[in-house]
Amino acid sequence: MDTSREQTQLRLSIFITFLVGASCVGMGLVLRSQAIAFDGFYSLIDVVLTTGALAVSRLVMSEGSPRFQFGYWHLEPLVVAFNATVLAMTCGYAALTAVQDLLKGGHELAFGLGAMWAALIGIVSIALALYMNRKSRLLRSTLLKLDAHGWMIGGGISIAVLVGYGIAAILHGGPYDSFTRYIDSTVLLVVTLALLPLPLGSLASAMRDVLQLAPDALDHRVRTAMQDVVRDRGYLEFASYVAKMGRMSFIDIHILVSPNMELGSMAEVDEIRADIARRIGGDIRAEWLTIVFTGKKEWL
Repeated sequence: MDTSREQTQLRLSIFITFLVGASCVGMGLVLRSQAIAFDGFYSLIDVVLTTGALAVSRLVMSEGSPRFQFGYWHLEPLVVAFNATVLAMTCGYAALTAVQDLLKGGHELAFGLGAMWAALIGIVSIALALYMNRKSRLLRSTLLKLDAHGWMIGGGISIAVLVGYGIAAILHGGPYDSFTRYIDSTVLLVVTLALLPLPLGSLASAMRDVLQLAPDALDHRVRTAMQDVVRDRGYLEFASYVAKMGRMSFIDIHILVSPNMELGSMAEVDEIRADIARRIGGDIRAEWLTIVFTGKKEWL
């Protein structure tokens, strides 16, 4: 499977993420804004994680090795699970930091510049999130989907910071001016808790692949097709086994036939396999399909 287009998108994301992350960390320190600094810190972590995803994308293109004879498909859910875990832990740590700052009485904010910066980074992040999400659907890439989640989290943080600065600006100089000290940490706490389900959702999906849980939709599709095949061709029984690793689906089908049944020439047997593949449907480039015929039930 050619992943060169996926790699191009990941390289673009790495470059832009590094620029955004470094600038946000610097601006956050200048403005003493935890939320802006966290946005940058989150982006810099995402650079490392996306670089790892790029390496896996390159490996997926290869045909395997004597040690990994089925290829490197299993690495994709592993890297997604690792990345999602790190992003979830980062969100959790930021939430804890926000709580600690609130308990200490918060801190002062620089309103105008902070709001403009948050608006700029928010627009860039949301635009990249939408772009990467569209590319992930087009290329059927779990890695790009996770990257889109990372940009969406960063954009969510920036927009929430912008809203927080707007509220702080309204309260500044009025009877509730003392509450402006808590705005930055409150925004950080709310955003991290609200966005935490994104990496957790990716983690849950990746763990299904790591544990090789049979995808319900794929299992149903294979069983439905094979029930028709068995009925139409007069076979006795079948057993099917499915699993998914990253973007590759593994389908193993054992068909029980009468010991006296003649399947025909090799060309005819291959035509039977082709018919089964057509009935199952899907993308043959992303499926590892094995079809075995046997006259002994114990081989099912």
